[in-house]
Amino acid sequence: MRRWALAIGLLLLAIIWLGPLLSAWRDSFAAGMVAHMGVIAVAAPLIAIGLPQSWRKVSWPVTLPIVASLAELGAVWGWHAPALRELVETSLAATIAEQATFLIVGVLLWYTSFDPSGERRKNAAGAFALLMTSIHMTLLGALLSLSPRPLYGVGEVTCFGTVLSAEQDQQLGGTVMLLVGAVVYLAAGLFLVARLLETPALPRSLGEK
Repeated sequence: MRRWALAIGLLLLAIIWLGPLLSAWRDSFAAGMVAHMGVIAVAAPLIAIGLPQSWRKVSWPVTLPIVASLAELGAVWGWHAPALRELVETSLAATIAEQATFLIVGVLLWYTSFDPSGERRKNAAGAFALLMTSIHMTLLGALLSLSPRPLYGVGEVTCFGTVLSAEQDQQLGGTVMLLVGAVVYLAAGLFLVARLLETPALPRSLGEK
């Protein structure tokens, strides 16, 4: 199962990075958002599932998923700043840096949020981290979808063979973030909350007040 998840995740990365999303359609914000969501919300969790379980034996702080969520927040909002978005559209090096950042923070968040030990504190931290990520993606997706003016360019772009205005392109990109990013992280966070509620609390030791 883990090997299949890793293989599918890597195959998806190859399709995203070598396909038209980041080449022929690189001027389209919506195409970039599809690539972003594919990396961070689909490929990253699959790769995290496929990583060696022995790595989980390393003891990391309970708060690491929250730190990873904050790192993802900075990466997502930072790379969607208009100036950096323009740089990504014109520079291959910037595109590589952007995609590498998305992959690293995505894998880190997913890998640390799901702890197989079932420890309540780790489940709680993972649930909080994923729900917090869903919230900030919802906010950014809504901002992009409802903005009264385009933040990225002014001309027409081609996305999935369709010509879109800058405003339509941005609205489509924001909708993709809402439908994929926000929903995937919300579902994962709620799954951990459910698992947390099913995990019995450890009994207090004798004499503990």
